[in-house]
Amino acid sequence: MPVPALPRSVLLAAWLAVPSDPARLVPTVQGDDEPHAVEGPDGSAADLRTFVADVAADLHDVGCLLPVPGEPPPLPPALSAAATAAGECVLLRTGGGCLAAVPDVRRFGSALEPGHLVTWTVERVPDWRRDLLARQATLEEADRALRLGLATATDALTRLDVARWRPGLQDDLAALRDDRALTTALPPGTEGARVRLLVSAARLRAVVALARVDDGAAVTGGQVDRRRDALDEVDASARRALAAAVTSDLGPLDDLPR
Repeated sequence: MPVPALPRSVLLAAWLAVPSDPARLVPTVQGDDEPHAVEGPDGSAADLRTFVADVAADLHDVGCLLPVPGEPPPLPPALSAAATAAGECVLLRTGGGCLAAVPDVRRFGSALEPGHLVTWTVERVPDWRRDLLARQATLEEADRALRLGLATATDALTRLDVARWRPGLQDDLAALRDDRALTTALPPGTEGARVRLLVSAARLRAVVALARVDDGAAVTGGQVDRRRDALDEVDASARRALAAAVTSDLGPLDDLPR
């Protein structure tokens, strides 16, 4: 059953965006993973706790992207490809310059006892703030887009999925209403508007995952395509909302370097 969950990059950005206790940050971001490794831009190797301590000491801005093919992030080509393949990345601006961190997640074990090895690749990048502001919505815009995408998709899915139920689906949907796993994963001090946006977007992505298990009541190729497009629209709105919710207030474009 899909459980509402926040991508590792969203969690890391959320905890770095507010003054946080590394003793809580690292276990929250790692979750059930094996301890995360970090490969630094100078070829150094560290664990997540060391990396977080180094970055947090002089951190100015935090950004996040959840890219998919066709939406390349504003990064050098090789790193952009890695971020797109991972579906996520964290952007950082410190006193020493700008960085991008991309997680490489390797699954091991069985379906009943899965495990994950995570290595973050960190590289120095040009100042990403102008490009990010140009493409990323504000909190208010992300919230409106999320509501609009949901309304559009709900109409399309209702017409195509009426009376279509799978065994256990009602229980799955009921479980998505429990926000505790999400809210307890966020750092104390996170703004209420950001928490609400994160919770709504994560829940919507979980609903999309449930809906993508099959084609619902769609029986023709055209219906399948319309259903898929509707789900893609909701997922895109949710991805952008998650990213916007953990990105720092970067200020107006006029104040940023060209």
